[in-house]
Amino acid sequence: MIAVIDYNMGNIRSLGYALQRLGAEWKLTSCAEEISAASHVILPGVGNAAEAMENLNRLQLPELIWKIRRPVLGICVGMQVMCRYSEEGDAECMGIFDAKVRRFKESPGVKVPNMGWSPLANMESKLFKGIESGEYVYFVHSYYAPLCPDTIATSRHPELFSAALKYENFYGCQFHPEKSGEVGSRILDNFLKL
Repeated sequence: MIAVIDYNMGNIRSLGYALQRLGAEWKLTSCAEEISAASHVILPGVGNAAEAMENLNRLQLPELIWKIRRPVLGICVGMQVMCRYSEEGDAECMGIFDAKVRRFKESPGVKVPNMGWSPLANMESKLFKGIESGEYVYFVHSYYAPLCPDTIATSRHPELFSAALKYENFYGCQFHPEKSGEVGSRILDNFLKL
């Protein structure tokens, strides 16, 4: 069973449909026992990093998440709160990934948030098995993780940033695989096969 962490921040409907299309059994939960027993854990995310951390702390989940030794995937804000810090709300985060999340700088020709389809590059993980460099995924974000030792894929807006991160059994996608069509479906399927 896949545990999708319920901390009032996720785009659960789209993620649920994506998992169902893959034939995956999943459950939305904030129960420590169910999360600990799951074969895979997903930390979805839509919204504000400071609020996300507040919700996770209220549910006493950060320490539990750190202890998980099965595959864990953070999506969008879910990935950002797995970093050390976010400028969004001056939030101290979980510190799984060695990155400080920053806000994109607005400039002529650069819109914030970064919203739409952008190509992936520099992919270095089983998460991207069968995905070619230059394939497009869907992003919606105003904050990003810079390149760091945990970077396993990049994209641009217009500067290079971490599109995905990995540390041990923890993975993060800044993009939304559940909204990224066939490419996103393959990435989710690869995650479920880890």
